This record gives sequence, C-alpha cells and structure tokens, in this order.
Amino acid sequence: QAQLVEFGGGSVQSGGSLKLSCAVSEYTRKSYCLAWFRQAPGKKRQGIAGIDAQGHTTYTNSVKGRFTIYQDNTKATLYLQMNSLEPEDTAIYYCAATPPCTYAVGSPVEAYPYDQWGRGTQVTVSS
Repeated sequence: QAQLVEFGGGSVQSGGSLKLSCAVSEYTRKSYCLAWFRQAPGKKRQGIAGIDAQGHTTYTNSVKGRFTIYQDNTKATLYLQMNSLEPEDTAIYYCAATPPCTYAVGSPVEAYPYDQWGRGTQVTVSS
C-alpha cells in the first residue's frame, strides 16, 4: 500500500498558482517529517520545503516567499501552495517522508535521509 500519493499537478501560466496535495498514510503521519522535492529535466532532485512534527518549516531559497508547506489538522494530507510560479518551477514534484527530525530555520531539506517517496506529479509553467 502506497504510503504517499501526490495530487494536484498541472499546467499554469507564469505568475499563476497551484496547490499540490499528498495523502499520507496513518503510519507515516504519526512520526515522520515530510517534505516536497522536485526534479526538472536534466537536473538532480532538489528538496524545496519540509515540515516537522512540531510544525517547523524550512524552504530552499528559490521558493521562499512564494511556496508554503502545511498540513491539515489530522496530518492526513500534506500541501504545497505555490504562488507566483515561474517557468523555472517546471518539474516533477515528489512528496517524501523521513523518520522524526527537527527542521531548524535555514536548514536544508536534504539534511535527512528520506525513505518514503510518492510517485510524483508533473507541474508545468509556461511563459
């Protein structure tokens, strides 16, 4: 049974918004830190946002102020609200989980080993 399943990708024009969702299994939501990664064509996968069990968040510089990671009250769903999208944001977006961690302000999303991954959802931003 898939632990993480992404929804909400699609195509949007530059300057537009999209919200990605990730359904989180009951087991995973109890103790894991969650994050969003993305991989653009020809580039390595990049961690862009993370949230820990206490609600601390961290973002990579290129999305700060434009993207917001959050969970619903039950933690059954992880979200990524993406505003002011740019063509450079075009990528496959993945939801990921890692055992309990703490995100300090400014700490890289990749600081922890992620052992659960969704299949990804495509986001395309046209100019």
